[in-house]
Amino acid sequence: MQKELDLLLPKLERMSDVNLDDADFYCGQLGDHELVVHQCGIGKVNAAMGALTMIHNFTPDVIINTGVAGGADPEANIMDVVVGVRVAYHDAWCGPEVGWGIQGLPQYFEADEKVVAALPQRPDIKRGLICTGDKFIDTLDEVKAIKAKYPEALAVDMESGAIAQVCYRLQTPFMSLRVISDSPGAGRTNTVQYNDFWAEAPKHTFEIIRQLLLALK
Repeated sequence: MQKELDLLLPKLERMSDVNLDDADFYCGQLGDHELVVHQCGIGKVNAAMGALTMIHNFTPDVIINTGVAGGADPEANIMDVVVGVRVAYHDAWCGPEVGWGIQGLPQYFEADEKVVAALPQRPDIKRGLICTGDKFIDTLDEVKAIKAKYPEALAVDMESGAIAQVCYRLQTPFMSLRVISDSPGAGRTNTVQYNDFWAEAPKHTFEIIRQLLLALK
């Protein structure tokens, strides 16, 4: 979303804007790395289109997806960062013979180990499973339903799974890194928590991206 983009673009040096298929891709330098930054928008289709266009036009060494997610476990608190060492769909069901996920593909998409290892070791950075679906999860009952399928889930979002699937199909290393913006059962509705999160503008959390990129060789 735009507020996320506004936090990241100032970190780029010598930035230029390339428009492809009516979508903007921002190219620039951060440390020793060339970056391409794209605001994919909300949902699985937008995310998949952005990832596909980026891979076909820029051939990235790795795609790092950053954004926000809802907490799905007491371990993931608001303002924590969840690193998706694995990503799965919580809303994809191909029948009892296949189970959850997309038939013919892994149930879990694995993050690139090198990128995960480059992340700083901090108490507010949690590593685990991110579950993706095309719905904003707003109630504790919805979280319980997801946890019944994936007890280990730490966060839920609407994009990571689609980007991970595109990267898997096109053999491109991938990792998703998500800031927890809201958490059912924390005393208020998720929508209120989400709005308050953006009002606080947690720029310090996005500093993790800069640290990660500088650590990667």
